[in-house]
Amino acid sequence: MKRRSLPVAVAFATTAALLLTACGGGDDKPDDNDKIAGADQGTAKPSKSAEPSGASAEGKPDGVDVSLPADMNLVFDWQKPKDKNEAAAMEDAANFFRAIYRGVDKRTTEDAAVTAYATGDGLHYAETQINAWIDGGWTATGTLRHYDATTRSAANGKSVEVAFCADAGKFYGKEVKTEKVLKTEPSIEDFDYYKIIMVKYPTADDLWQASKVFVETKAAKCQ
Repeated sequence: MKRRSLPVAVAFATTAALLLTACGGGDDKPDDNDKIAGADQGTAKPSKSAEPSGASAEGKPDGVDVSLPADMNLVFDWQKPKDKNEAAAMEDAANFFRAIYRGVDKRTTEDAAVTAYATGDGLHYAETQINAWIDGGWTATGTLRHYDATTRSAANGKSVEVAFCADAGKFYGKEVKTEKVLKTEPSIEDFDYYKIIMVKYPTADDLWQASKVFVETKAAKCQ
């Protein structure tokens, strides 16, 4: 079998539970009847500082190491929005996923990157995903591609929805003990559609945290 990019059994929401409609373009703003879920939600302070690492500067946005092993390739095929906040929120949504897979690689939910880029339900989501991989005895290998991203801001400027597709067709689970790579034939199960609610961390410039995660699995629109 092949492990999905993130275990479906512990996803917070599926198609029926998606609360937000997709919208295109970084310049779109929701009106009063189209508010972003979780827009009034606060943030949590990262519980510990990043530890020294030999990773390159690109692997340490905000001073936090989000580097991954060479065989774990997360691709973000995104166009950066013109809006500064939306661009920062989009980049930290990518860092949120890097943090999850760094936790998978390090076999811990307590890596500094996880607490830096997640808060509230987003932190619980990240911890649940990492623990599912750890409990299964798996790590990950291959290329996980993220694409067709859109953003929109809440009226208060403190929350941004980042929505995108993910293709795990070339991203596989690998047994930690045997290093056996678990593969299956490509299918609709390789495609997921995410909506991540990013909230601005109040005391750090351009740092955003994932506060809520909504997932549509078997997303035909991402094929």
